[in-house]
Amino acid sequence: MKTLIKRLPVFAFILAALAAFAFAPPQTSEYGFDGTNWIDVSNMTPGQDYLCNVEEDVCTRSAPNPSAPQVKSGLFELIEK
Repeated sequence: MKTLIKRLPVFAFILAALAAFAFAPPQTSEYGFDGTNWIDVSNMTPGQDYLCNVEEDVCTRSAPNPSAPQVKSGLFELIEK
């Protein structure tokens, strides 16, 4: 019983490490195509840095590739500042 009590901090540390990975938000990338270049918009704010107009098109994708899964619908338009 004493050995189990001595190992409790180790078990708590392992449990905390597993919980940190299990409940961390997923790292998602998002890219928009401006007609020439793929732009990483993962850290940009929609409506301030770029727009997704015309709902019938693909605005952003999960990778800089035309066959990557769609993230948002619309026509991608970068806002020049």
